[in-house]
Parts: sequence; structure tokens; C-alpha cells
Amino acid sequence: RARREKHLFGGAMRQAGIVAAAGLYALEHHVERLADDHLRARRLAEGLVEAGLPVDLEQVETNFVQIDVAPLELARAEALGRLREAGVGLSATIHPTVLRAVVHLGIDLVPAALAIPTATARRA
Repeated sequence: RARREKHLFGGAMRQAGIVAAAGLYALEHHVERLADDHLRARRLAEGLVEAGLPVDLEQVETNFVQIDVAPLELARAEALGRLREAGVGLSATIHPTVLRAVVHLGIDLVPAALAIPTATARRA
């Protein structure tokens, strides 16, 4: 279990310097955009709530938005698969029913905001 947890938190990365270099570049060239990404994440979260998705708006303080698919009676793997088919790349979290959306410079929110509610809708 410890090895699995280590991998989840990036503890087994062999090329950590590459990730660090990307982080340094972002800090040197895009730090002024962080506030914009935080605002866009907030807008995405509010839109998802309006579409009926369970998002805790109090937790949206940065560019991360977490969506709990448990109330939708949807398995995380199924939700991720549907999203992938719709062209939206969300990721899993350490929690078994929570998906994570990350807003950043390279993300166009319009397709994601349209696809997420449809892809995570309950099937009859």
C-alpha cells in the first residue's frame, strides 16, 4: 500500500527535474495569469453546480475543481471514460468517487463546461 500511495503523490518520479523546470518557467512567465485561472475555475464550478453536478463551491479556491460522482450513482471509471469520449480530460483523485478538473493556460473551458454535465449524467 505504501508503494501505491508513493506513486499517487509523485514520489516515484525519476525525471522530477523536468517537472521542476516547467514549474519555474510558469512562475517566471505566467504567474500573473494565476488569478485568471482561479476565476475561470470558479466559473466552471458554478456552471457545474447550475447543471446539477455535486461540486462544493467552498473548496474551489485555486484552479482545481473537484466533482463527486457518488451522488450521481456513477462509478469514477465510467465517468472518466465518458469524459474521455467527449474529449474532456479530467483526472482521478485519491478519493474513489471524486474527479478533478484543472484549469490552466491551455484549457478552453467552453467545450469542457458543455461536455461534463452530459458525460456524467445518470443513465436511465
